Amino acid sequence: MLLRSLRLATSSHSRISISRETHIFRSRSLRNSEMAPPLLSLALPSETGRVLSIQSHTVQGYVGNKSAVFPLQLLGYDVDPINSVQFSNHTGYPSFKGQVLNGQQLWELIEGLEANNLLYYTHLLTGYIGSVSFLNTILEVVNKLRSINPKLIYVCDPVLGDEGKLYVPSELVSVYREKVVPVASMLTPNQFEAEQLTGFRIGSERDGREACNILHAAGPSKVVITSIVIDGSLHLIGSHKKEKDQSPEQFKIVIPKIPAYFTGTGDLMTSLLLGWSNKYPDNLDKAAELAVSSLQALLQRTLNDYRSVGYDPQSSSLEIRLIQSQDDIRNPQVAFKAEKFN
Repeated sequence: MLLRSLRLATSSHSRISISRETHIFRSRSLRNSEMAPPLLSLALPSETGRVLSIQSHTVQGYVGNKSAVFPLQLLGYDVDPINSVQFSNHTGYPSFKGQVLNGQQLWELIEGLEANNLLYYTHLLTGYIGSVSFLNTILEVVNKLRSINPKLIYVCDPVLGDEGKLYVPSELVSVYREKVVPVASMLTPNQFEAEQLTGFRIGSERDGREACNILHAAGPSKVVITSIVIDGSLHLIGSHKKEKDQSPEQFKIVIPKIPAYFTGTGDLMTSLLLGWSNKYPDNLDKAAELAVSSLQALLQRTLNDYRSVGYDPQSSSLEIRLIQSQDDIRNPQVAFKAEKFN
């Protein structure tokens, strides 16, 4: 009986001790949870930077953030994505399902980051935006980020359309032209988008250079018109205005046309231009050589892989082979050289 009482007392004492220790542990955990650990991408910043990327997202396939985030990470950047839309797949398929983020929801995410002192970024990257209200909120985001880091670099891919057709409501064109272009650091339109933003018809290299000059006058110091069709081949026209009172340094890269249509290439190209131009801030031509060479190697691999399974690449738009091309992204072999204009 005494032995049983002793065991009960010991057992009871053990339960009390365990209970007290558990309470102490939980109290410490609660105290620790109120003190978040330092954000290492801020405490130990990389040599490249920290990017906030606001673009579309698909569950399957590589467009928008799915096409832009991974390459930037391969190039050494910390990237925080905000998905302006979340779709099952890109809209080139017969159907798609998903959700669209509105301006208020975007701002709530920004407020959440700010409340925890997480809103310091070296770069902002934006791509497809489908409404005026969301685009106006993007402008508020730019102002907020620059109030925290005045040196923020804003790389804008003004996704409006291609081949003479708008992908977005026509009201967005004037918002981009009047409000977004003036605050952008780098602009990466295609031929159609550059025409929409400048009101200037582009039919030659000279026209492309003049369009860059018009865009420089509006704001951005770096402009890359990623594709101009001239005599059956693609021309990239790049322009870097290093000083306000100096003429810009301009160049071209001639790119052979591949007989196929690919999705996500514009998003990928802009992310590569951001990545390499930050590594070579005074040599936009070198950054463009690296970006174009990576992209073309990836597209050729994509084309070859579709052909290897017996699919006609000209039948429909092709999903790019992003993961399989990571070596070409990280260490591109420069196969396309820039030619500077005098």
